[in-house]
Amino acid sequence: MPETKSKLLIPVVGAAVVVVGSLAAYMYLKGPSGDSSGALGSAKLVPSTALMATYITTDQQAWEKLQQFGTPEAQKLVTKGLEDFNQQMLKDGNISYEKDIKPWVGGVMLAVLPPNAAKPAQFQAPTPGANSPIALRQEPQVLMVVGIKDRLSALNFANKLKGQKGVTSQEVDYKGEKITQTKPQTGQTTYSAVLNNSYLVFSPEKNSVEKAIDTYKGQSSFASKEGASSILSKGVDVKNSLAQIYIPDYPGMVRQLVAASPQGNQVNPQTLKQLEQVKSMVAGVGVDDAGVRLKAIANLDPQLNKFPYQSTQSKILGQFPSETFALISGQGISRTWSAVVEQSQEYPEFKQALEQVRGQMKLVNLDLDKEIFGWMDQEFAFGAIPSNQGVLASIGFGGAWVFDTSDRKTAEATLTKLDTLAKTQQINITKRNIGGKDITEWQIPQQGALFAHGWLDQDTVFLAVGGPVAESLANNKNQTLENSDNFKAIAGSLQKPNGGYFYLDMDRTMTLVNRFAAQTQQPIPPEANAVISSIRGLSITANSPDKSLSQVEMLLALKPSAAK
Repeated sequence: MPETKSKLLIPVVGAAVVVVGSLAAYMYLKGPSGDSSGALGSAKLVPSTALMATYITTDQQAWEKLQQFGTPEAQKLVTKGLEDFNQQMLKDGNISYEKDIKPWVGGVMLAVLPPNAAKPAQFQAPTPGANSPIALRQEPQVLMVVGIKDRLSALNFANKLKGQKGVTSQEVDYKGEKITQTKPQTGQTTYSAVLNNSYLVFSPEKNSVEKAIDTYKGQSSFASKEGASSILSKGVDVKNSLAQIYIPDYPGMVRQLVAASPQGNQVNPQTLKQLEQVKSMVAGVGVDDAGVRLKAIANLDPQLNKFPYQSTQSKILGQFPSETFALISGQGISRTWSAVVEQSQEYPEFKQALEQVRGQMKLVNLDLDKEIFGWMDQEFAFGAIPSNQGVLASIGFGGAWVFDTSDRKTAEATLTKLDTLAKTQQINITKRNIGGKDITEWQIPQQGALFAHGWLDQDTVFLAVGGPVAESLANNKNQTLENSDNFKAIAGSLQKPNGGYFYLDMDRTMTLVNRFAAQTQQPIPPEANAVISSIRGLSITANSPDKSLSQVEMLLALKPSAAK
């Protein structure tokens, strides 16, 4: 761990606990707090003005669940990182995280508070002799609330800190509570306080600690904020929860963060308006037998939510071979395109770009809305499939687009126009039969097919980059993607029904990445490779039961450790 960070951590955590020492007798007699590590309890000390809050559990069982994953190399890296962290703390202050801090620290809540009001400052204006007040943009403030689950251990740690060198502390009274100002020899001054003998609050800003005390004294809290109470109590259902994120007023948070950003005045007002369709959001990260899982729930404004959601049966996954290593699937591109066109009316620049694309399509006798997107009204999927043959030999893979459609006539007409356009570019158009299916190919002399298309059944058409990819689709008699062990392990446990998948097989992807790295003589560093080798894959899906709710789920599928 970098020296500056470790030097900051010790006084930040430790100085606040020194305050606990002044309450030694009381703390010693009173037992550990029952709910000091709960998100709802911590939120009662966070001001209601907080933009968002993240609650991180210190439950050992949840974090130990991660130990069932990872290659030996990755686990050695993690172990070494923890050892280096402890050694640096021992070096800087004779402090051990495992012995001195871990026993008493309960759950940790990190809250983001609005920046302080911008103060005018005098700057020399471009015009000589003229001064004008300019408001300085302020950064959002951070407040941390740490539950004290074992007061005796906290007291022992406080006593140990009293003997530390190089750390100066000063106490000030604020509304009957003690705020400790701590300044290390190097690093940032921090402010801390112990509230209700059960919580430690601290921040780099004195004002943030004062606001926490005001909240403790009775001012409205994050827990009582409209929209926050329900998401705090419900949270997100993930096993072995590591962290929960709460955003009760998403539009308000975005507006304040944009206002505080130096680039805030460059954000398009229409973009901010579009973000207002999300009213609130809660997300959770946990660990289960498949890996690390994230779930997020967004409450939407149904009046502003213009993009249609359609659940899909994902039958189209059965058209892809099992070796497909990356895929995006969904339902109803035509409806989404119509929504995009409708939204473009509110964005002049985007509308202009859209008209330019339409114009370019007309030059080649194609109608963008009807002949390109109009017939894509059912399931679809885009996939990457490995191949070392023909035009794909140099890159090692090709791509495939598969669409179910209810308008085969328009789809065929579009493909015919594309074939005619290719002929004008001196591309040879040929036809052949693969697995009983008639396939059209765009041939390049001495290299084979660059592009191919055909019908897999009455309603399913495919477009493929590379002849070998077309063959794998048209002659797909082997195991399909949806039935493969890899897909089941990486994406099989995601929520159903859903609107489609994002799927990535890490092993097959890294085979190609390592190939390119070898060609460019820039191999992946061993440390990064050790971590990546522990990942089996990544999958994401979404579901929307109605226009007022959207649910997203992501799984980072990990490989079980050899020791399991």
